[in-house]
Amino acid sequence: MKLSVIGAGYVGLVTAACLADVGHQVCVIDIDKTKVRALQQGRIPIFEPGLAPIVQRNIEKNRLHFTCDMMAAISFASTLFIAVGTPPEEDGSADLQHVLAVANAIATHMDSHKIVVTKSTVPVGTADQVLSVFREKLLERKVAFSVDVVANPEFLKEGAAVADFMRPDRIIVGTDSEACRSLMREIYAPFNRQHDRMMFMDTRSAELTKYAANAMLATKISFMNEMANLAEQLGADIEQVRQGIGADPRIGYHFIYPGCGFGGSCFPKDLHALVNIANKVGYRADILQSVIHVNQRQKLRLFDKIQAYFSNNLEGKTFAVWGLSFKPKTDDMREAPSISLMSAIWASGGRVQAYDPEAMGAARDLFGHRNDFSLVGSPEEALQGADALVVCTEWHVFRAPDFELIKKQLSYPVIFDGRNLYDPDRVKYYGLQYYGIGRGN
Repeated sequence: MKLSVIGAGYVGLVTAACLADVGHQVCVIDIDKTKVRALQQGRIPIFEPGLAPIVQRNIEKNRLHFTCDMMAAISFASTLFIAVGTPPEEDGSADLQHVLAVANAIATHMDSHKIVVTKSTVPVGTADQVLSVFREKLLERKVAFSVDVVANPEFLKEGAAVADFMRPDRIIVGTDSEACRSLMREIYAPFNRQHDRMMFMDTRSAELTKYAANAMLATKISFMNEMANLAEQLGADIEQVRQGIGADPRIGYHFIYPGCGFGGSCFPKDLHALVNIANKVGYRADILQSVIHVNQRQKLRLFDKIQAYFSNNLEGKTFAVWGLSFKPKTDDMREAPSISLMSAIWASGGRVQAYDPEAMGAARDLFGHRNDFSLVGSPEEALQGADALVVCTEWHVFRAPDFELIKKQLSYPVIFDGRNLYDPDRVKYYGLQYYGIGRGN
């Protein structure tokens, strides 16, 4: 099939590459000329395991095309996926200007029936808004072309997006059209062979499903962080508690790892957007508000421990920070807990020397040059001349460190572990003090 994907960001690029890899002809449009030129050469602007070879392979096989020409993308296919950004407004609501602008552009230039699929994460009712844009523009043009708008939210985890797309646990499609259902079945047939993963519903339910899924996962994380903070006050070990409750199949082990807060481009943004949606219909979303509050507080949990250890005097202290991205296997620093931590350290007169396997470029772009911030080439180099070690991201390279070297390098033999990577008894065996999350300290 011929398909167009509008937007070569994280969602659009993964969607286009994976659709091309199963045999579809895919045209990708983006307004960023520099990005498009790089993509045409097989160079991708993000770090996502397994994505680069898929893009390169399908460019070589002439199944994946990149362009800045909107007219070309519109004429290329009768089915167009909208995958542009929906950044947060000041009030937390999702900014739909790019989605609606794309809808307007398609409506302005289309010369036949189109099926428009919203892949971006959008507020409930967006499909109706997009359809209204088409109706108004087509009426203005005095043409009788028909259009169907389908809601098809993505459920991609950064760091595992290719696997999530290729082997989805569900494919949500919002449409009342039987013809659109058949079309979407055909598009997704290569990903739906072993058992039927497709779930059809109305567009509003599909749009809410995306927000509800992320809100539920974020709630589990904040709940465990709340329990971790309580465990510290009670002298309990949250890691033992986690294993105890995770054994209950009604709870499970997924997303019940306590830590220094969640970040990324999805959970924080989608929570605020869902609260805004609730406010607009007069509903007070107390649980969602609490999830947001607990997470904001949790991002400073490590800093509070550091302040207490150093008696509220960080002036002139240097901290080795391991991990900058909001999670492993990505270079994404959006809403990362490391940002809150380092900003608090700087505000208190401390300095940071940090290492991350993939997010160094993002950190340079975010912070620029600072006299109190340096990026180094290895975890070991970050320790040199540091007073203490802080772990913010659970990259595999940090899981089995040389504790003897850590003790030798640090001016103060202490580790602040924001991801509970280490066994406290093992750390203490090497003469290091240990502060984790919810581990009784």
